[in-house]
Amino acid sequence: MDCFSAIMINIAIPKGSLQSQTLELFEQAGLEIRRTEREYNARIDDPRIGKVKILRPQEIPGYVASGYFDLGISGTDWIVESGSDVVTVANLNYGKQGPGTVKVVVAVPQATAIRSARDVPPGSRVSTEYPNLTRAFFQRLGIPVEVQFSYGATEAKVPELTDLVVDLTETGSTLRKNGLRIVDVILQSTSELIANAESWSDPDKREEILAVETMLSAVIRARGKVLLKMNVPEELLDEVISRLPSMKNPTVSKLYNSGHYALESVVDKQAVNLLIPGLKKAGATDILELDISKIVP
Repeated sequence: MDCFSAIMINIAIPKGSLQSQTLELFEQAGLEIRRTEREYNARIDDPRIGKVKILRPQEIPGYVASGYFDLGISGTDWIVESGSDVVTVANLNYGKQGPGTVKVVVAVPQATAIRSARDVPPGSRVSTEYPNLTRAFFQRLGIPVEVQFSYGATEAKVPELTDLVVDLTETGSTLRKNGLRIVDVILQSTSELIANAESWSDPDKREEILAVETMLSAVIRARGKVLLKMNVPEELLDEVISRLPSMKNPTVSKLYNSGHYALESVVDKQAVNLLIPGLKKAGATDILELDISKIVP
């Protein structure tokens, strides 16, 4: 499709804990989100993208499902909690602190004898921002509980206002500081790129959605990776390659009028400090470490 086509997609971007990571991701993907004088309005200077709104991640799945937006980013937790009929285009695998997942957990006071959610006494009060997830979880266990909707600071309500909590956590440190102990995990959650089902079924809109997904996923794929380039004598090539991890087979090309080869490979950045000395010892020279902005398979 011509990049100047009249087909445009509307996008909902999460505010709050996911906002800074999302803004950074779009900027690195060449889709910088520029905010206007109104906090919730934004724009992306790309002919494929029309309206851009910054909204609470809790609201985005519902708005995408209803067709107000063709594409949005929200957490798995809010997609499941809302029960919204959306299409997951890609798991973007980032949160407030960077890459990874968070968990929706059941937490109880440290002093209690409860060791798993199955031990929760019937009739217990459960405070949570996830009433639908919580009800469904305890119904599966066959334990009737009183679900209390929480507007925040859920962990602070035990034991005066509630008996246990269902809350979102990354490390569990806030729960521990408030005298709580995790006894079960209800859901693993990460950031997801989601699409409206009708937009996804439209071939023209799907093409534009996938074009955006390609750029975002390329940035995610490149994070934590670097490109190593080096020269290697022909007789040492097999030894150097045996030490070199790579996403696929490394690229090897013969240098002009020389008994050396140029070798390059994408590797994990965290392994580079141990890898480079070993490559040098094996005979590699002129080793370059280069940052990668995108990887498109």
